[in-house]
Amino acid sequence: MFTLPLSDDNPTERAAVVTWLIIGICAAVFLWELSLPPAMERAATLALGMVPAVVLGKASLAPGLAVVPPWATLLTSMFLHGGWLHILGNMLFLWIFGDNVEDAMGRFRFFVYYLLCGTAAALTQALMAPDSEMPMIGASGAIAGVLGGYALLHPRANVRVLVVILLFVRLVNVPALLVLGLWFLLQLSSAAMAPAAAGGVAFWAHVGGFLCGLTLLPIFRRPGIPLFGGARSRAFAVSGARLVRRGRIPTVIPREHQPPWS
Repeated sequence: MFTLPLSDDNPTERAAVVTWLIIGICAAVFLWELSLPPAMERAATLALGMVPAVVLGKASLAPGLAVVPPWATLLTSMFLHGGWLHILGNMLFLWIFGDNVEDAMGRFRFFVYYLLCGTAAALTQALMAPDSEMPMIGASGAIAGVLGGYALLHPRANVRVLVVILLFVRLVNVPALLVLGLWFLLQLSSAAMAPAAAGGVAFWAHVGGFLCGLTLLPIFRRPGIPLFGGARSRAFAVSGARLVRRGRIPTVIPREHQPPWS
């Protein structure tokens, strides 16, 4: 069985400027990576990726590769990607879930939240594999934090998921809590079974980022933004607006927004 979230049915009040900015930066950096010869691309991955042993002071890079301090790679690594599937999958998840989390925090807070989650994710991976000299790259740790925040904000929002079972292909609406909860359990079980120092997917980074997102969301949300919000539907909002225009639903102006002479 193959499943892939494609979109959510959860409107926002503000344009997701920072979410789109992060997607743009990741895309630009990835195109830069593609422009490099293979040897230089590998060197860039070593220089800007997060190498646990280097970050924790157990090893060091060759002088020509030490272009940024080891601590800075906790940040630079989250803007690099290892291939088309890597970046497209990450950016899809950020596009689906990032706008609502940004909407709940405001743009500056969301950017800081994103970087903190990505840093926590990288540190988690480093602590679980302190002797590893394999570079870790990708935005998935930071995006895992976004998923954790979304799960707290909109657990009952509808997520449209593509489900493929052999020749059976269907789009289904699934509650966000189920989608994100199962995703987290998959990352946790995979992290427990796979050696952290081995190459491949950095599952512990996903776990650390998600838990960081859960922890920081209540602190970073704007005042008055509730946790565990109910389902919100664009379809309902659009149909409701049409009914108002047709005169079927009376419009009511809250007293605090009425002009003083009314």
